[in-house]
Amino acid sequence: MESKILNKPIPEEGLSRVDGRLKVTGKAKYSAEYDVKGVCYGVMVGSTITKGNIKSIETKTAERAPGVLAVITYLNCPNIPGYHTDNQPDKGPLKIFIDDKIYFNGQPIALVIADTYERALFAASLVKADYTKDQHQTDLKANLSSGFSPSKAKDYLRGQEDAYKLAPVKIEHEYTLPTEVHNPMELHAIIACWDADDKITVWDKTQGVKSTQRVIAQAFKLPPENVQVTAPFVGGAFGAALRTWPHEIAAVAAAKLVKRPVKLVLSRADMFTSVGYRPHTWQKVGLGATADGKLVGITHEASGQTSVYENFTEGVVNISQLMYASPNVNTRYRIVPLNVNTPTPMRGPGEATGAYALESAMDELSYALNIDPIELRIRNHADSDPLSGKPYSSKFLKEAYQLGADKIGWSERSQKPGSLTKDGWLVGYGMGAGMFGAYRSNATVTARLMADGTLFLQTSVTDIGPGTGTAMASIAAESMGISPEKIRVELGDSALPPSPTQGGSQVTSTVGAAVFDACKELKDKFRQLDGGADSTDYTALLQKNKLQKLEVTTASKGSAAMNNYAAFSWSVHFIQVYVNPNTGVVKVNKAISVADAGHIVSPKTAASQIKGGSIMGIGMALMEEAVIDHRYGRLVNNNFADYHMPVQADIPQVEALFVNKPDPYLNPMGAKGMGEIATIGVAAAVANAVYNATGKRIRELPITPDKLI
Repeated sequence: MESKILNKPIPEEGLSRVDGRLKVTGKAKYSAEYDVKGVCYGVMVGSTITKGNIKSIETKTAERAPGVLAVITYLNCPNIPGYHTDNQPDKGPLKIFIDDKIYFNGQPIALVIADTYERALFAASLVKADYTKDQHQTDLKANLSSGFSPSKAKDYLRGQEDAYKLAPVKIEHEYTLPTEVHNPMELHAIIACWDADDKITVWDKTQGVKSTQRVIAQAFKLPPENVQVTAPFVGGAFGAALRTWPHEIAAVAAAKLVKRPVKLVLSRADMFTSVGYRPHTWQKVGLGATADGKLVGITHEASGQTSVYENFTEGVVNISQLMYASPNVNTRYRIVPLNVNTPTPMRGPGEATGAYALESAMDELSYALNIDPIELRIRNHADSDPLSGKPYSSKFLKEAYQLGADKIGWSERSQKPGSLTKDGWLVGYGMGAGMFGAYRSNATVTARLMADGTLFLQTSVTDIGPGTGTAMASIAAESMGISPEKIRVELGDSALPPSPTQGGSQVTSTVGAAVFDACKELKDKFRQLDGGADSTDYTALLQKNKLQKLEVTTASKGSAAMNNYAAFSWSVHFIQVYVNPNTGVVKVNKAISVADAGHIVSPKTAASQIKGGSIMGIGMALMEEAVIDHRYGRLVNNNFADYHMPVQADIPQVEALFVNKPDPYLNPMGAKGMGEIATIGVAAAVANAVYNATGKRIRELPITPDKLI
């Protein structure tokens, strides 16, 4: 349905990206692209052992190399006062260059700063270290027994423990997801420039300028307002830039030492060891049901790797507590400390990992019961939140099942695996469902309407690619009755009004609500100028009142009514695969993803979000795997030649569908997040389609040809 603003139609698919032209013409500046006077360049040197201590480190040769300004190690690192504050926990983020301890292979042991990047890179090759080696552990499966229950993730029990074992029909299987690495297009990069002894500006790849500002301020004991963080454009992140990593602190310290701006851009190999990843995770799921397909019990166990210096946890088993109406559910989650760097959330985080196991197990149960997989899910549909007992703010998952089934041609699927063929290929259909919390936190937006009719929207949130600026412009255009061409959205600057970090599928709900509220307040001010009348001729009102602009700054937060509801976004993913029976090659022929994410504020960018998440899930299922040679504890495929990700030839025309029914409680637009549900459930859908095609159940991702022949 078209809407009109000042008689100018807005297409049904929504606005094109407001920053699209800047990006495709190269005018959008990313963090490494700023021209800062006097900038010099840093290159990290990584440890070549996996556990132990630095016995000695030789930097003199590097220091004498042409153009080198300094070589920083733990022996001469400038003081980072926040590293030495009292009452710090024993475990936490890696404190760079603080001592001689080595926790993982590739851990930074030196930072070389030179007047050009090439000189810094050459000098970094001259830094040599001798080590005292200790026995390392990098193999998750060999160390499952050393896992422990983190304080943030206690065992959960609803009803009877392991009740699935007593059911008439039951299945129990193990599922393994390997380490996956974010690998966004833009490398992590930072330029750090001290403006005074107590004041710094950084251009940084970050998903949250306010959180980066806070961490740098804490580390260097600065007032937050003295730390300026700029990130107007971010070339993808998927969770890798949710936190401030050691290389960022190192760049700030280096700039302090050499008294010049320092630019530090990670190499692609560094990206595998310096900015987190989706952790290698082992899972076991037991499901039991009555003969007519009603769940009796769910048991879900999981163990994921973490570093030895920091406890990383994620909600791997949470989806099994929430997804289906089962009277008996118990979950157990453990983390296993290994000599690896700390993981971090990766799109869909633990829920994507957990959904792979749960939705694969549900598919296996459907065959044991001889019930269609969609029908099995509908029979166990949760009408209210199984965890809290609260009603949902909105839920249209059944409609999503139907939309996707119709679009993929589910009626053509055979319940008997391996029975459909086309042109010599085995044909299979699979599906998987997903869910993720629908959140709204606090945000503040400044809305400023100028005398020429231009509306400026300002808030500090970053846009890592989903089209946040476009969504904000869409909301403001509809609210104010202003043509989108007259709206300017300014984001990614810590000096702007506070907004949350871009992550967790909350930004459109949160910042969009703040834009909506700011526009409402601005319209109220114009109404007062007009003697209580409603008018959208804002320029005339400003001229009449001899004003150059009218401005509001509005803080927005969630409604107390949400305390009475459970809020989630939902997805269903359908996959059709072709499998070559001779070579084991899997081709995804069709991919349909359906989102129940409330009202779709910006349809074009929302569809792009869903398609991108689906592609990431296909990569999870069929290709992605970071491989460690456990003899040395070293990654062997930390490059784009050997770490396989989907490319154009691997991906069909992915289709995104939306239920598009507003949530009446979460925010004034009726919108819910979709960034995470775009991936959650996809890997299981692919695995289930492969089984339907071949009759071979692969429970250890990725599903590569060698596992099928």
